[in-house]
Amino acid sequence: MPKTLRSLLLRLRAAPLVPRVDRRQFASVLAGALLAPATPSLVSAQTGSVPASGEELVRRMHDAYDGRWFKTVTFVQRTTMHPPGGPERVMTWYEAVQAPSRLRIDIGNPSEGNGVLFTADSTYRFRSGKLVGAMGEGNPFMPFVVSLYTQPVERTLTEMARERYDLSAIRTDTLDGRRVFVVGARSADDVTSPQFWVDTERLVTLRMIISTPTDSGPRVVDARLRNWVPVGGGWLATVVDISIGGSLVQKEEYSDWRGDVPLPDALFDPAQWSTAPHWAAGRNDKQ
Repeated sequence: MPKTLRSLLLRLRAAPLVPRVDRRQFASVLAGALLAPATPSLVSAQTGSVPASGEELVRRMHDAYDGRWFKTVTFVQRTTMHPPGGPERVMTWYEAVQAPSRLRIDIGNPSEGNGVLFTADSTYRFRSGKLVGAMGEGNPFMPFVVSLYTQPVERTLTEMARERYDLSAIRTDTLDGRRVFVVGARSADDVTSPQFWVDTERLVTLRMIISTPTDSGPRVVDARLRNWVPVGGGWLATVVDISIGGSLVQKEEYSDWRGDVPLPDALFDPAQWSTAPHWAAGRNDKQ
């Protein structure tokens, strides 16, 4: 496998604990869940107009929710992996997001100590409560989860630049019956360039494509968010489909979602991975 593809997959949240063959084949949306407004009045009437650039769209998204966006969200995730030529594999993940750029994923029962922790610029992997790997790269989907709406726009643009989005390329399209702005691809025929698709009314991201070049052509991870439900003052996409090279490799289905729950900073501290109080304790969630 080309080193560039291996590097991309390691940055995505499915990587830490699946068997070696799975780590080389699968990716997942780090983002977890994307939230949208509970009422259309929170979105400016100008949102339907086409922005001049991707940067203008990012600013519009931020300004529409500045001071309103969820600061935390937790949920239980049923993760179904589809290995090429192999049987499905189903796992339960427990996920917590804290603004602006922290994501914790416990894979299996949190008491087992297995999972991954993301910050804006780092990734930490744990097995049986022990830190087994760290790298100086964050998750490419994280800016679209919470940070875009809760931190300065300039910081978000810096984080997004790592994925090589062409912010000068913007057009309109439709996805699942919704009108969207597409940033990063000038033509509907381009499904390999890094790009993100934003609902024009809600100003949330419905599709993300992360593309990395290789000697044999681009390797493409395509994530789509569906089945939105109201949560508190917003919405949550409760189904996420992830494809690589056009083939579905992972499906995520969420349950027991809760917004703006109190989460201690210790929960996102690598040094306190196994000792910090866990949000799922006492909920009697089943794997």
